[in-house]
Amino acid sequence: MKKQHRLAILGTGNIGASIANGLIQSDLFAPNQITLTRRKVHLLESFKQLGFNILQDNREAVRTSDIVIIAVEPQQLDNLLHEIRSELNPEQHIAISVVSGASIKQIIKQIGKNIPVVRAMPNTAIAIRESITCLASDKGNTKAIEISKAIFDSVGRTLVIDEEQMIPATALGACGIAFFLRAIRAASQGGIEIGFNSADALIIAAQVAKGAASLLLNIENHPEYEIDKVTTPRGCTISGLNQMEHEGFSSAMIKGITTSADKAAKLYVSE
Repeated sequence: MKKQHRLAILGTGNIGASIANGLIQSDLFAPNQITLTRRKVHLLESFKQLGFNILQDNREAVRTSDIVIIAVEPQQLDNLLHEIRSELNPEQHIAISVVSGASIKQIIKQIGKNIPVVRAMPNTAIAIRESITCLASDKGNTKAIEISKAIFDSVGRTLVIDEEQMIPATALGACGIAFFLRAIRAASQGGIEIGFNSADALIIAAQVAKGAASLLLNIENHPEYEIDKVTTPRGCTISGLNQMEHEGFSSAMIKGITTSADKAAKLYVSE
């Protein structure tokens, strides 16, 4: 990707700030190549001190950028698109939307121009360059998807999917980080109950979770294959696993993901 690209993140809340933090760690962009916007612009003071360009005016941010990441809440999307559409130039800009539920067709309709649009669904681990980001675009937007992939590859892993899979990607990839964090919290609470102090229990639980994920990502075995290495006949691991399943561990996780997907599908309603 060309080093001279300038990027704007419109709506620098939690996910927008996480993207900004990850990008400067990746060295793909210098802080002065990134413009951040937010209505409460004083909340971006820490980014200003790092060298980011900070603005309240979304239109000015678009004018000075060629890659525009749209990171507002779904209910704010239409107003934002109406605000910036006069500044968007199909020959200059690529729009990357991380807004849950809003389709490429709906975004282009609100803009009123055939801007290359990519949908991206990262998670907040992007701040430490450990996100999984799912990407989708219309056929023919090869350049836009290549640029988007280069950006998000620098802050984790990417997976290019069909657009109809973006709602499932929201539930599993974006909401999913909260589910796994809650599982780690539960494990640490179990650790406290069996004798660890809270700080040590959390370190052990988090490192175990990191190790489990790394096993799957690096060796690419199925989870049950790795589980079989730990479970011995009449052993303590299988006893614990079976008790968790009796209490509905797997079904609760599955139900949580499907419930989040149902909710994600209804977050954005276009005008």
